[in-house]
Amino acid sequence: MSLASVGELLRTWKKMPKVENMPSIAIHNAMASPNVKYIRWKVHGDWVTQLNYYDSMKIIISSSNHEPTALVIGKEQNSWHGGCAMGTTNIKQKMETIRNVREHVRSKKCQAAHALPQRRADCDQTVFCVYKGVKAFSFCKRKNLLLTGGKDRIIRVWSPYLPGKPTGMLRSHTAPVIYIHIAEENRVLSMSSDNTVKIWDLETHSCCFTASSKASGIKGELTACLYLPGPRALCVATDTVAFLHLKLRPVPESHLELSHQEPVVCCGYNPTFRHVVSCSEASMVKVWDCETGRQLSEFVGAHGHAGITCLTFDSSGRRLITGGRDGCLKIWSYNNGYCVHTLQHEEEKSEICDCTYMEVNQNKCIIAVGWDRRINVYFDVPRDFHHFWKPQPCWQDDLNQGHKEDILCVAQCPPFLLATSSYDGEIIVWNVISGHMYCKLNTPGSSYGPDHGEGPDLSVSCLAFLKTRAVKLDSVAASLIANGPGGSVNFWRLFSGASLGANFTPSTGKAQVSCIAVTAGDELAYLADQQGFVHVYDVQKYGLWGSELQAPKKVTFWRAHVSTVTALELIEEESILLSSSLDRTVRLWSKDGAHIGTFGQKSLWDIFTPVSWSHPRVPFESLTDPQSMPAHLVLDIDAPDGHTAERQEQERATITEEETRPSNLQSPEDSIVEAEAKVDREQWSAFSHGRSVWENMPEPGWPRIYQTLRCHEVACVSAPGEKPDVSAIASDLFHVNVLTRDREAALPERSFLPTAVSPPEL
Repeated sequence: MSLASVGELLRTWKKMPKVENMPSIAIHNAMASPNVKYIRWKVHGDWVTQLNYYDSMKIIISSSNHEPTALVIGKEQNSWHGGCAMGTTNIKQKMETIRNVREHVRSKKCQAAHALPQRRADCDQTVFCVYKGVKAFSFCKRKNLLLTGGKDRIIRVWSPYLPGKPTGMLRSHTAPVIYIHIAEENRVLSMSSDNTVKIWDLETHSCCFTASSKASGIKGELTACLYLPGPRALCVATDTVAFLHLKLRPVPESHLELSHQEPVVCCGYNPTFRHVVSCSEASMVKVWDCETGRQLSEFVGAHGHAGITCLTFDSSGRRLITGGRDGCLKIWSYNNGYCVHTLQHEEEKSEICDCTYMEVNQNKCIIAVGWDRRINVYFDVPRDFHHFWKPQPCWQDDLNQGHKEDILCVAQCPPFLLATSSYDGEIIVWNVISGHMYCKLNTPGSSYGPDHGEGPDLSVSCLAFLKTRAVKLDSVAASLIANGPGGSVNFWRLFSGASLGANFTPSTGKAQVSCIAVTAGDELAYLADQQGFVHVYDVQKYGLWGSELQAPKKVTFWRAHVSTVTALELIEEESILLSSSLDRTVRLWSKDGAHIGTFGQKSLWDIFTPVSWSHPRVPFESLTDPQSMPAHLVLDIDAPDGHTAERQEQERATITEEETRPSNLQSPEDSIVEAEAKVDREQWSAFSHGRSVWENMPEPGWPRIYQTLRCHEVACVSAPGEKPDVSAIASDLFHVNVLTRDREAALPERSFLPTAVSPPEL
């Protein structure tokens, strides 16, 4: 439709009757105006799903769900009657065409609007036939590439001049593709109807990044998408509008030791073979020797293009069980990477979030939870040689009173207790033997929710039983630990009226607790958060006799990683701690926080020989990360949240001064130095207002307080380029030294920086 005299035309249309409070005019009525040129032509055999006009090439590209005409590239014609946007540069011919169209419109009027549109000649268009049609496409003139996506979940790469066969296919989406955009740096952004966003590399045709709807927070039915090149953000419209900013990960520095090239999502320790197994977002599994840190084996594509989310071992330790975003559990002989069994539903392929291996009445089973909101139990039958296993029927209580939101975590307490937690903060404790619900806990609300009035994030993503209390069925003691909103940790009583026994927040920065590990005797609890810190608390008597109003005693804390800790496991027999993080590292620590090593580093270690452990005892990136820096008055100004959180942690400690000095220092200057050191400590105490270094510093021999130097102006400075006085050469130097020491002893005050002294006169 071409409009002339737009201002006058719109003023006329504004007076038309309103439909849904907006002036509206039908096309056949608009055609009667001499200022409107209207044409249409037949292109597709079904609904048009997308339409773009490219002015630089004077072409129109449209797509449809109709397979034979899934995508059509139409060339510009020199005539309006031919069915395209603009006319020829020949003004006389153009005016003649317009005059003919006007006469035709006036004669036909409304009848012309209902006439059948004409089809274009084959030479004027290029037709692409695509299986199940095309819902979205993207064209890049600079790269001369055309990408299409549709119901078959495959993104096809085409040359616009070769419609017969695509030059490449991108496979990873699990739902129809409804948006594609070719961005800079050979990247392609795509989105599917399940609100999953993917980023592709055009050179390798591989998927670089996947963001699920849970990770991006996009909810509701997708209605529109638009990539904004300026802020490099993807604008997604559903029930609300979301902006997903594209941030490229920096190239890792050469001195950093990495265990994986992708974020590590889980890791575990196998006590049978003394192996550590870690899994990354790229569906890669690596096996390490725990005693030395040497890599033993690896295999890729464990769950195809889907990422791994969790892992566990069977009771014998000979098999590895992994869960993935493809909704499958897989049992591996992980030494050679052979998949022994695949466990999944027949139809449902909901993401698995967590799994555990449990023995109940001499029956061995694998329990998996995830987005299907059900507890799936698979019996481990060694005599079953079928490759695919199906879950057992769901418990009746699970169907009637189970979780209403996605289940994020599962924890067991032999012989019969099982706990699960969900996205809405609900925790349910089950009796595995009977399949009945034992009790239900609801996480209390918090004021630490996100902004914009959406309410707090109540999701509970990690659980841990205090097993010495749970097996006694003690009604008073808190028997279950769970994370909560705003970085809090909740201690729950499970028996004789389930209730909240205690609540505290480990990090003053309110970083969400991401992992919980408890020692075998329930003496210590290790809490890791999304900032990479590990906090150790003494919980042996905490919540043992009722509710607690204060936090338990903090034993120590340290910065283990610079990103979210995804797994934390205690290896009791060796008194070491295993951790993994999204910063692509897997590390070993002593129980007090000494860094043993990072899996993948060049130098190996021996866990039984502390001398071979990593040096420095804090990883380099943890030392240099801004959130690890100690608090200082200068840093208080415009400090980010991470600095504030760390500073508040340090303010909890108290300054410890060492007043005693060795008795063997008998020099006449000792009294002066000792007095000045005491003054310095007093000035530092007054300056810091209670600040101190970390009270539980893992490195022995580090100073307990900061040392300071008082700076004085130099009394006299030699002129630049002044020749030195060499008159003292060949003199009696002993006599000169005696005179100099006598002169210095007569000085009333001694500074830390030496002042310039004139040459002695002989």
